[in-house]
Amino acid sequence: MPEITLVRQDPAAISEADKDTARRVIFGMVDGLGEGGRKQWRRLWRRILGLEPGEMMEITTVQPRLGWYHRKHMALEQAVFELQERFAEFEDFRTWLKVGAGHVNWFPGPKGGVIPVPRSISYGKLEQGEMEVYHAAAVNFLRTEHAGATLWKHLSPTMRIQMIETVLGGFGE
Repeated sequence: MPEITLVRQDPAAISEADKDTARRVIFGMVDGLGEGGRKQWRRLWRRILGLEPGEMMEITTVQPRLGWYHRKHMALEQAVFELQERFAEFEDFRTWLKVGAGHVNWFPGPKGGVIPVPRSISYGKLEQGEMEVYHAAAVNFLRTEHAGATLWKHLSPTMRIQMIETVLGGFGE
């Protein structure tokens, strides 16, 4: 969930006409859903505009995942896993895919280097926009020679490309 930290800057002189224009734009373009949502939206803006210089406010946003998109990605992972010849366990395959896609945090390792620790792709931890970024990175990684050689060691490079493109093509990728 993306978190946004706002900080009130030094006061700026804003004319009443500019305030009216801002209200028309803010509340005319985007508004809360229903009467309760509209009241909450206006209350939030009153709080934001009421901050004193130097005061901060943190806002957490949530963009729900689209169920069909999640199911498509999970089905794609499952299809690749079932055709590959390297990993016996699905979770091992998924961990490898997350690392390859760069969906990791980097931590100090036990011997002084850094190690990648895969991040979660669960509904509660990854909203739709971030899931789309991860999905694209995973698909791009699966198209690399390294991924093909890992998943299908005995195939020629051309056959590896054909194999992954057949799977990805079935998902419109």
